[in-house]
Amino acid sequence: MSRIVYVSGTFDLFHSNHLKMIEYGRGLGETLIIGVSTDELVCSYKKPPAIPFEERIQIVRALKHPDVVIPQHSLEHTQKTQDLNIDVFVVGDDWRGKYDYLKELGVKVFYFPYGRGVSSSNLKKKIHKDYQQIVSHSDKHDNPTPKKVPGPSV
Repeated sequence: MSRIVYVSGTFDLFHSNHLKMIEYGRGLGETLIIGVSTDELVCSYKKPPAIPFEERIQIVRALKHPDVVIPQHSLEHTQKTQDLNIDVFVVGDDWRGKYDYLKELGVKVFYFPYGRGVSSSNLKKKIHKDYQQIVSHSDKHDNPTPKKVPGPSV
């Protein structure tokens, strides 16, 4: 009997840790289903994603690892794990403990260690900080006075 693995995520500003988590999920079973959180779902618990849902799901569908990619409309996965016969559930370790209830349904839950550094939230913060630095430096100089360019005589 083949194991069905479900990897859950927003996959905003797709980066190497997203790919590592998906590859990790691929290695845990024979069928890999990826759930991509909709914009509405993400907005229910944090700021909106930088990349719209339709683009995020297309990026994940273009990868070689998933067998199926589906929209994720809820953070509650009891019914989904039963409907899809999910054996293994994978999510980033920033959600540690949130999905332990799935273990009671016989689902193995793995919290993938993102570690420090690369995350969509950190990327957004860095982009904002870098932008603020550029703006603060660019606004601290005088604009040159335009030179009059001699035009044709009339």
